[in-house]
Parts: sequence; structure tokens; C-alpha cells
Amino acid sequence: MSSALAVLIKPGGNTVGVTFQGSVIFVKDVKVSRDFYEGLLGQKVIVDYGPVVGFEGGFSLWQVDHAYTILFDAQVDKSSVLGQRNLELCFEDSEIHAIWERISSKDVKLVHTLREQPWGQLVFRIYDPDEHVVEIGEPIPVFVSRFLAQGMSVEKVAERTSVPKEAVEEIAKSLNQK
Repeated sequence: MSSALAVLIKPGGNTVGVTFQGSVIFVKDVKVSRDFYEGLLGQKVIVDYGPVVGFEGGFSLWQVDHAYTILFDAQVDKSSVLGQRNLELCFEDSEIHAIWERISSKDVKLVHTLREQPWGQLVFRIYDPDEHVVEIGEPIPVFVSRFLAQGMSVEKVAERTSVPKEAVEEIAKSLNQK
């Protein structure tokens, strides 16, 4: 079975009870948004139904005029605004400086530049073509490892990052095995 089919047709068939399957964001132009997520952010498309495009990781794009017709039996109100600073899509990249250099050299609108969050994670945020907020940050093991490498104790790293002490210990063990 292809990876796309494996995502769509889960082993065991039907689910019992309500289970989360993914998020869909409405976009003005699915082709422009697909290029942003696939081309700029390197996301892998698993399904393309034309007005709906699904990516690995469980998020999809839906052309807003098509969505409104299906959901509300209505046309899009041309005055409605997408991406009203009420949604954030979060991505991670262990090579945060490299991805920052690549994306910041493009014509992309920034929310803010690369900076450290209060819990220690390096993050930058940009807007997608519909002005949805897109965060790109380091994975937890990367910034926890950085603090451990700076000589912070497991306890201090857990306190600084709010990552449970047990998880910090596991990350520290994996560093010692390398």
C-alpha cells in the first residue's frame, strides 16, 4: 500500500468514538498556498483533490470558495478576512539557523525574526499567503540538548524549559550514548 493510502485507509477500518484526524485551513488560492507549504517549507503532499490538498502530519488546505459552498451552501463573503491572527501552524526543524537563513532570504512576510522563547526554544514566525501564522521552531530535544551542553544540570534544564525532568534525563542519556 502506498504511504498516501496508508494515511487515508488506516488498519482496522472504522474508529470507535470521536478521534482527531487533522486540521484544515481555508485559503484564497490553494495553488499559491500549496507552493508555500510544499515549495518553501518542504511539506509532502499526500492527497490532492483539486480544491483540497492534504499534507503529511495531518493538515490540509481547502480553497475557501469551495469550502463555503460545501459547508454553508453559500458564496464567500468578499469582505471576510482569512488568517485573523487566531491560528498558528507549528513546524519544527532541528537545523533552525539554516531554515531561518533560507526562508528569511525569500519574499515572506515576517511575524518576527529568529528569537528565543521564554522556555528556551529558538523560533521564528512568518505569515502564509493568507496571513495565517506559521511557526518554525527547534524540536524539544534540540534546545534541551543545547542547555545540557552549556553545563546546566538536568534539574535546571527542566526548570528553565518546563520539560519534565524525566524527559530531560532521557535526552541527557541519549547524548551520553553518542
